Amino acid sequence: MKLKVCGMKYNIAEVAELQSDYLGFIFWERSPRYFNGEIPKLPQGVKKVGVFVNATLNEVLLKVQQYQLDALQLHGKESPEYCKTLQERLQHTSIQNKGSGRANNDGVEIIKVFSIREQFDFSVLRPYEAVCDYFLFDSKGKLPGGNGYTFNWEVLKEYPSTKPYFLSGGIGLENSTELQAFLNHPESKYCYALDVNSRFEEQPGLKEIKQLQTFKKLLEHELSR
Repeated sequence: MKLKVCGMKYNIAEVAELQSDYLGFIFWERSPRYFNGEIPKLPQGVKKVGVFVNATLNEVLLKVQQYQLDALQLHGKESPEYCKTLQERLQHTSIQNKGSGRANNDGVEIIKVFSIREQFDFSVLRPYEAVCDYFLFDSKGKLPGGNGYTFNWEVLKEYPSTKPYFLSGGIGLENSTELQAFLNHPESKYCYALDVNSRFEEQPGLKEIKQLQTFKKLLEHELSR
């Protein structure tokens, strides 16, 4: 099980020392966690994720080059055609930029986000199967992410795909019991990573290091059982 800490803005180096698998940087200007600074050198194996909301292809590709991103999280209404074109252009770029120094030497991963409340029509995933590497399921709210509450994980009992997914939306220490139960249920079979954000903050973009340490230990303990 991988761990992604999203909404990075201020104490990036400290969070990176925890050796989370992914760090997310939000490039949507309306977010309180909007990132436009410099990313310090990260430990080997920590992947940089750029989070975008209905950005143009050129905007996304410019950020890939500027920050040497390892993954892209598409949090808007990006179509399957958009994802396919992005996938093709990323493949072309990766051939030109072999040895770029990214954590992911196999190319840039595409993570497509879908928001859920109490129910979800999983048939909408089908056109995206071939044009993204992962799905991410988040809580549906006023903002595209960072709303601070969970959706009904029972919905994932109906998950029809074998594509690995990220579980997101209001995950924090306070629901660790529910999370442990979920990880022991069949619907978690394809859960590839947990994505945490607002529940581990002092303020938007400033992460609580001790809480993240505790959560990471809890996760490691649960997976070692």
